[in-house]
Amino acid sequence: MSSSVLKNAFRTSKVCSLTSLYRMSCIKPQTIAAAKKTYFTKVHGLPNISPLVSSVEETPEPIPTTVKGTIPTWIHGSLLRNGPGKFEFGNQHYNHWFDGMALMHRFQIEDGQVTYRSRFLRSDSYKQNSERNRIMVSEFGTLALPDPCKNFFQRFLSRFEMMKPTDNASVNFVKYKGDYYVSTETNYMHRVDPDTLESKQKVDWSKFIAVNGATAHPHFDPDGTAYNMGNSYRNKGAFYNIIRVPPERDGREDTLEGAKILCSITPRDKSKPSYYHSFGMSENYVVFIEQPIKMDLFKIVTGKLRGKSLNEGVFWDPNQETTFHLIDKQTGKEMPVKYHAKALSTFHQINAFEQDGFLMLDMCCSDDGQAINNFLIQNLRQSGEALDEMYNTMSRPLPRRFVLPLNITSETPLEQNLNTRPDSTATAVCRTKNQVFCTFEDLHGEDLKDYGGLEFPHINYARYNTKPYRYYYGCGFRHLVGDSLIKMDLENKKFKVWRQPDLYPSEPVFIPSPNAEEEDAGVILSVIITPVKDKSTFLLVLDAKTFEELGRAEVPVNIPYGFHGVFNSSA
Repeated sequence: MSSSVLKNAFRTSKVCSLTSLYRMSCIKPQTIAAAKKTYFTKVHGLPNISPLVSSVEETPEPIPTTVKGTIPTWIHGSLLRNGPGKFEFGNQHYNHWFDGMALMHRFQIEDGQVTYRSRFLRSDSYKQNSERNRIMVSEFGTLALPDPCKNFFQRFLSRFEMMKPTDNASVNFVKYKGDYYVSTETNYMHRVDPDTLESKQKVDWSKFIAVNGATAHPHFDPDGTAYNMGNSYRNKGAFYNIIRVPPERDGREDTLEGAKILCSITPRDKSKPSYYHSFGMSENYVVFIEQPIKMDLFKIVTGKLRGKSLNEGVFWDPNQETTFHLIDKQTGKEMPVKYHAKALSTFHQINAFEQDGFLMLDMCCSDDGQAINNFLIQNLRQSGEALDEMYNTMSRPLPRRFVLPLNITSETPLEQNLNTRPDSTATAVCRTKNQVFCTFEDLHGEDLKDYGGLEFPHINYARYNTKPYRYYYGCGFRHLVGDSLIKMDLENKKFKVWRQPDLYPSEPVFIPSPNAEEEDAGVILSVIITPVKDKSTFLLVLDAKTFEELGRAEVPVNIPYGFHGVFNSSA
């Protein structure tokens, strides 16, 4: 392909804005050299979890649940969750777990009682696939085949058409200007009614700012200002962009009006930018983590011509370092100092805050980006030794802290540890006046490894995001999906666990109790699903302080394992 054709592809294609963390999974490692110091769990006899990644029917009208125990009556609102719920159309099946059609869930909690409803997102992708009863729109791991109703010449020419980005927004519920949207990582979101889960409006980021997508994990200032990140693909290659969306709205139909690009960051290699699922944010800085999970743009934009899906253009390069970029939220300027670390992969940050001239960046990360190729549907439906072997080759995600010194000047000494925080084992060493190499400290004890590490982190976001904090929550991963809930105390790195056989919890969501003064005063909500027929799916309510079960609301229908969600308070 000529350079002029490739440049035109950059101008016209929006497909390079990849979908979720979870759409990252078919990454092809270039080398395993970096795996030598990686922590792996060795388990045997993992149970089959095929029902957790199987298609279900929607439940569009609210149905009652059976409450056991006690659900606090002060909880008023709904837990909104998102994730894939349909994995085939006709005789065509998706290849990748996260290609499945978005299924939205709502657990309405009032006066100690719970109702449940779910609805498939009526995206264009869903409607086109349903109308033809076949896969018409390509997803991250699945390339839509040429329409068999076309003649041979038309099918041949369709190979040269640019792949269109999906609007299958299956990753998260996000909130802008008071409205709820479901989001993936392409340029499309859908505004939805949080009560009925009906799709109201398809919204295109690129109609407001020059980006080809945005993450499904925005951050928020106390006044409601939202920050996000998205790539843009221009004739000179790719750029990373920091996005700011104001909290004010001018009218009922206002969506992303007023959104601005705060800063554009040049990738290390414009033709092979890094993939990112989220980013960090402190009080004064956005922290972008440029990791060595790379996107080969030439392979991606020529994928349809070559008969390859998007994931074929994504790879792990352990020979590159990880780079942390700091962007001033007020001025939009990228700080001249770059912070480097060894190759690592990260998808979710826990928190970031500034204190005593340092920026603490806490996140869940692995020592390589190889293991996520296990999220093909056929792999998730494995059993026996094949399932054990797949899990045991995955690097475990672990919570870690990097300490970034902010006051670097020409007088800063080189080749000595600048981290002077007491009881911190992280290091930060100036290589040059604009380059600092950092090592992390663990935010856990060795016993966390017995639970397979931790992912899907959550904190008391409303009060402690961008601030020093003590507790975080997450899922333990002693399986391919979360199989326990964990509360970690950072003061002593001890943790509490909720875990029961054959039960698989979703991402924990913290809800503060009314007039709470203590950081962990409240409850944890998590949706618990099971592949065992004689057990029920249920909404679990834990006391966030003691981590003991308060109650559960059993749901009489099957629910697939999902991704992310939020609590919509009606109090």
